[in-house]
Amino acid sequence: EPLLLAELKPGRPQRYDWKSSCETWSVAFSPDGAWFAWSQGHCVVKLIPWPLGEAELCKSRGGKAESRSRGGAKEKTLECGQIVWGLAFSTWPAAEEGGTDPSCALGLPCLVLATGLNDGHIKVWEVQTGHLLFSLLGHQDVVRDLSFAPNGSPILVSASRDKTLRVWDLSRDGRQVQVLAGHVQWVYCCSISPDCSMICSAAGEKAALLWSMRSYTLIRRLEGHQSSVVSCDFSPDSALLVTASYDACAIMWDPYTGEQLRTLRHVPLHPTLDSSSEIHTSSLRSVCFSPEGLYLATVADDRLLRIWALELRSPVAFAPMTNGLCCIYFPHGGFIATGTRDGHVQFWTAPRALSSLKHLCRRALRTFLTTYQVLALPIPRKLKEFLTYRTF
Repeated sequence: EPLLLAELKPGRPQRYDWKSSCETWSVAFSPDGAWFAWSQGHCVVKLIPWPLGEAELCKSRGGKAESRSRGGAKEKTLECGQIVWGLAFSTWPAAEEGGTDPSCALGLPCLVLATGLNDGHIKVWEVQTGHLLFSLLGHQDVVRDLSFAPNGSPILVSASRDKTLRVWDLSRDGRQVQVLAGHVQWVYCCSISPDCSMICSAAGEKAALLWSMRSYTLIRRLEGHQSSVVSCDFSPDSALLVTASYDACAIMWDPYTGEQLRTLRHVPLHPTLDSSSEIHTSSLRSVCFSPEGLYLATVADDRLLRIWALELRSPVAFAPMTNGLCCIYFPHGGFIATGTRDGHVQFWTAPRALSSLKHLCRRALRTFLTTYQVLALPIPRKLKEFLTYRTF
């Protein structure tokens, strides 16, 4: 079972007015794993310079994160002025010679953190200094989720309760590039594929939408869930997409063909629960892939963190947690961070697996080959099935 390594708690006493909501709706690691951010409530974001090893992580078991890290960086608190719902890290491009932006040293890229706020604003911060770089205006309601293009380009996608997704280009002073309209309910989640070809969005609808990152047009609707889809994530090679829903199921898709490859059903651990309460207690909140693509983690309303192996239909590990809302893997694997309704963050051990040569080859090929390109290769059928994840 996953072991609880540490638990972080909000540093301010909880107030009783609605503006002081302390729910941790989002947690994020920087791409290099050196920083951790959590929306700890009370309209603030805590930035923690992160230890690199599990031994150091265990030192924070008492509830306070270690304040030392590489380069002597210290914890920072970002006062956002509004309840924070979404977080996303990215590397800011190096400043050009003669540029006017003092926040990044000449020739050195710096880390930025985007925060999605309750009033529809998006604030983008420079992590090392805590300076506010941009305040992006356009959304008319809560910015629920944020996703940067994984290739390091300054493209940011935001998902909002105003039923739209918006695309921003930070290299052009945060200019709004596109508005993606197609949902009829609040948009809960957005995810950009690692190859930067697709965007998946999940709203309070039974279908997830898949968009082209090149033309910003709708590719297809992914229909299969029986209730609201609330979370989505791409595998590291972009060959798989997983969606999580209030119907107590996570579905793995081939995003290129729209085919359903596998359904992971969240069955109650206690068989005494009657079927009428099963859907409610197992409603999913969040799903994410592990960095190597061999595992999935899910958080559900039945107060369990589940870890699934890619090729099995039942969880390989469980951990009891209180009112979980979100989960994310550490970029280098080994543990998972989860956020809860009481504003806490918990860190859990996660299974470590040495990727087989077969999986490494599949991942390397699928990083640049679509499903259709694999099917067109002059290779045996069984090999095609393996490369397209049809051999589960």
